[in-house]
Amino acid sequence: MCFVDELVERVDCQGRVLGVVTRRQAIREGWLHRIAATVCRDERGRILVHRRSEQLSRFPGRYEVMVGGAVDVGESYEQAAARELAEELGIRGLPRLLFSFINLSGLSPHWLGVHEAVVPDAVTSDPDEVAWHGWLTESELHSALLKWRFTPDSHEAFGRYFAFRTAQS
Repeated sequence: MCFVDELVERVDCQGRVLGVVTRRQAIREGWLHRIAATVCRDERGRILVHRRSEQLSRFPGRYEVMVGGAVDVGESYEQAAARELAEELGIRGLPRLLFSFINLSGLSPHWLGVHEAVVPDAVTSDPDEVAWHGWLTESELHSALLKWRFTPDSHEAFGRYFAFRTAQS
């Protein structure tokens, strides 16, 4: 699916809806909108990492720590995260929203709602979205973040996710 025609809610710095715009407009104008992303873990605690398909318009071939996408008009972060999990990995379920923050390291500024979900080891990824996926321990992921080409927001989002998990334990 091409993201440029998606309708999203333009929001302010408190997350209040200002109106409906296309995602292309939000990116071009630098308007805040909402993105839902999920860190997927398996029963052993490993984290799912994937490489984006080469045919995607944004960040083709780059690795990502999370599965996600734009929050549609009228959707909650959790609904968007669940929809994206189903679309990209064939997984049904409701991820748990951990926190949100204004992310300045992507294509344009956006609110990023970071979720977590425990998912089965065997996932059925959409080849139009995901070229490869694998499971990494947190230590392996920290090393991969230094060596592999990840999307711009992966570093900040995973850093915040790891800090959040550390503070919770």
